[in-house]
Amino acid sequence: MKRYILLLLCLFYAGIAFSQTQTVAQKDSMQKQLYNRIVSLDSLLFDSYNSCKPDQYAALLSEDFEFYHDTGGFSTSKADNIEGIKKYICGKVNRELLKGSIEVSPIPGYGAVELGSHRFHNLVEKSTSQYSKFVVIWQFKDNEWKVTRVISLHK
Repeated sequence: MKRYILLLLCLFYAGIAFSQTQTVAQKDSMQKQLYNRIVSLDSLLFDSYNSCKPDQYAALLSEDFEFYHDTGGFSTSKADNIEGIKKYICGKVNRELLKGSIEVSPIPGYGAVELGSHRFHNLVEKSTSQYSKFVVIWQFKDNEWKVTRVISLHK
């Protein structure tokens, strides 16, 4: 009888350990899927930035987009941001992501936060900035991912 109870307890605890392992594996899989999705969206966003496709860039921004820049200040206008890209970026500046620098964390009930490092190549002045940090807040709403906030820091 003691052996039977001991066997049942072992099976019970093994089942708990197995279910927790599945949960961890499922969370890892979901985190990897989220990471891959955000990296893909970052690539789409900055491919349109680098190749001067402001309409494609704008399509990834939410209507309540906010941009925080450590030297340029604060902007709450999506339209102004797009006009600035047309005027100051198109054909003049390219963004380069530091490979392997992106980190992604979920924001339950909202979307995700992306952290990373990038630098910019000024094609007119033939200069390159140092790598600097950025933060992008992505919202998943109505089955679409949109950028709601960007914090861009430059050294």
